[in-house]
Amino acid sequence: MLLSLAESGGSGCRVKGVGKRGIAMPFIYQRTVRFGDTDAAGVVYFANVLSICHEAYEASLAAAEIDLPAFFSGATVAMPIAHANVDFFRPMVCGDRIEIHLTPVLLKDSEFEIVYEVFLESRSERAVSKARTRHVCIDPATRSRRSLPANISQWLQQWTGGDREADAADLESA
Repeated sequence: MLLSLAESGGSGCRVKGVGKRGIAMPFIYQRTVRFGDTDAAGVVYFANVLSICHEAYEASLAAAEIDLPAFFSGATVAMPIAHANVDFFRPMVCGDRIEIHLTPVLLKDSEFEIVYEVFLESRSERAVSKARTRHVCIDPATRSRRSLPANISQWLQQWTGGDREADAADLESA
């Protein structure tokens, strides 16, 4: 499924499919680099790459039918980012059409990481940027770790394919 640009405010996303070997594909979010994303040198400001990646994260949650206002209210559970990093391989400028490939990875019962690869639509053979965010699930009242809620566990399975060992074996045999 590809959302039309009009439906999604100028951005679009593709809901994952299953590849040739039965391996889940990443969630793909499409976007145009805006003037406001750039710095005085005319390239995307470094912190804005993480903001764009967060847009992709929000779109993936919405595609998994997670209620965004409830999720981000933090009333019963919160998932703050405990670590983030980003690497740049080529500048992105205003007007570039980009695709963000998002793949979440379960680390612990209370923690997950999201790997983002950013590609120019016109040059999809090599990422122009890569980022990671690590999220920790906590109880907002006590600020202590807690297990991920069922909807996030389902979201993780949806974009990772569930059986990571079988997927790795499929990749090795290909």
